[in-house]
Amino acid sequence: MRAPIGHFDIAIPAPDALDELTAPVADAVRNWTGSIPADQIVYVDTDPQWADTAVFVEHYGQELLERSANCVVVAGKRGGETTLAACLALSTTRVDVNGVVRRQLGSRKASFASMDTATGETGMEYGGITPIGLPAGWPILVDSAVVDLPHVLVGSGRRRGKLLVPGKAFAELPGAVVLEGLGV
Repeated sequence: MRAPIGHFDIAIPAPDALDELTAPVADAVRNWTGSIPADQIVYVDTDPQWADTAVFVEHYGQELLERSANCVVVAGKRGGETTLAACLALSTTRVDVNGVVRRQLGSRKASFASMDTATGETGMEYGGITPIGLPAGWPILVDSAVVDLPHVLVGSGRRRGKLLVPGKAFAELPGAVVLEGLGV
């Protein structure tokens, strides 16, 4: 199979690459219910040594810079309550944690979750967190620019490997809320 974007030696429909994914991501692909078929999500094998964005696009294709998204875990706090959420925005932007995210979560304070919290709660590796397979009940805040792209490169749950996902599929994830201006 040829990847829809980028230059990858190995590209496999995600349902055929379950062994390459972390358990929560594999379960989400296995139980996929979105209007876009799961086999349109493509797993591409990538070398973790090229995980840094600048080196990654140099190696796998410059066009990926504008078609990559980062998924970050944030913690919103209000009173004694903490709400964990995921935010998905283009790699060329930064997530507006103290504005859009804080207001959307109804929090007094919002910040990036610690690495231990992000990996412990998601069951994914730091640097490879993806919105596919997150814990049930988590809000998934998605920048509208991500949804507008034909294919988006995101983590696979591991530092090795990425997923190429039709942008519209992110709007259908459980708990997804598409927001203008999440990435600034």
